[in-house]
Amino acid sequence: MFVLALLIAGCSANKAAPPAQPPQPAPVFVSKAVLKSVPIEIQAIGNVEAYSTVLVKAQVGGELTVVDFKEGADVKRGDRLFVIDPRPYESQVAQAEATLAKDRAQLQSAQANLARDMAQEEYARAQAKRYAELSRQGVLAKDSAEQTDAQAKAAAEGVRADRAAIESTQANIASDQAALDRAKLQLEYCTIRSPIDGRTGHLMVKQGNVIKANDVDLVTINQMHPIYVTFSVPEANLSLIKKHMAAGDIAVAASLQGADAVAERGTLSFVENAVDSATGTIRLKAIFDNAATRLWPGQFVRVVVRLKASADSIVVPTTAVQTGQDGKFVFVVKPDMIVDARPVLTGRTIEREVVIEKGLSEGDTVVTSGQLRLVSGSRVQIKLESSPAGP
Repeated sequence: MFVLALLIAGCSANKAAPPAQPPQPAPVFVSKAVLKSVPIEIQAIGNVEAYSTVLVKAQVGGELTVVDFKEGADVKRGDRLFVIDPRPYESQVAQAEATLAKDRAQLQSAQANLARDMAQEEYARAQAKRYAELSRQGVLAKDSAEQTDAQAKAAAEGVRADRAAIESTQANIASDQAALDRAKLQLEYCTIRSPIDGRTGHLMVKQGNVIKANDVDLVTINQMHPIYVTFSVPEANLSLIKKHMAAGDIAVAASLQGADAVAERGTLSFVENAVDSATGTIRLKAIFDNAATRLWPGQFVRVVVRLKASADSIVVPTTAVQTGQDGKFVFVVKPDMIVDARPVLTGRTIEREVVIEKGLSEGDTVVTSGQLRLVSGSRVQIKLESSPAGP
């Protein structure tokens, strides 16, 4: 009787158990895989570099009497920046001018002496010739003829001495002129002007200090219009870049860190002549007008080298691609609302889209949000379809 009671109780318990409920569909957002032309883009991190940088130094020593700009101000080529006390150099110019004037006066005196001695030499030669003829005729004594000949030779030597004096004075004048030019150049160096258009930095030496020639930097000027951005890309991209450079200019965009940063547009201007064997990268440089002065020397920027558009490619939102133990995959929603975890081979990323090189076809529906609750074979419910990846 006891066993029969247990059997009856067990049957009653089995009849009371409710049937198992199927799992609820997981809510997900989805998007379509689309086929479209996408540009070939190479992304990198770059560093902004001034187009030209000048370290301004004094070329003469003295007291810094004038600072004619404000720190951080824009200056033009030829603008006056500094003045060094010019009085010692003005006195050197005056002294050099006086020495030059004295030597020029000596030259005039030597030239006058040469003219006088040349006339005397001509007279002495003519007289010596006459006396020699009279001596041969026996009219004059031989001593008289020899005396006049000696006088003519002495006059000739005097002329040569005058010419040597003139040459010496002319050499002195050339030396004095060089000294005067050097003194004027030193005086000119007392006024320091900007050699380029650019923006000044921190003032290193204040007005009133005594400085030495080529001693310290007074200020640094950076030319910021245009401006360079230097960056490196993997050497595998070199052949593609060279191919597009041969066809024309390559567009480059540079933007600061931040989602709302405005991209500056420029062109590729330089490719390094060797690959860095340590990193396997090639150094590139792009030039930008930087009209709004958004790019600042020393900044790090996001760089995008945009080449010509490639052939049609399958693209999906970047949020659709997941990473697992076996690599990258996406959840594909089948018509029966069951998802399939499908492995994919991804290519380059363009803004918020990624190219799928292998694993998807045009029109496939992929999950873009809600993947945490999914496994292959899960049932899903599309709550709100996101905008497609196409235009």
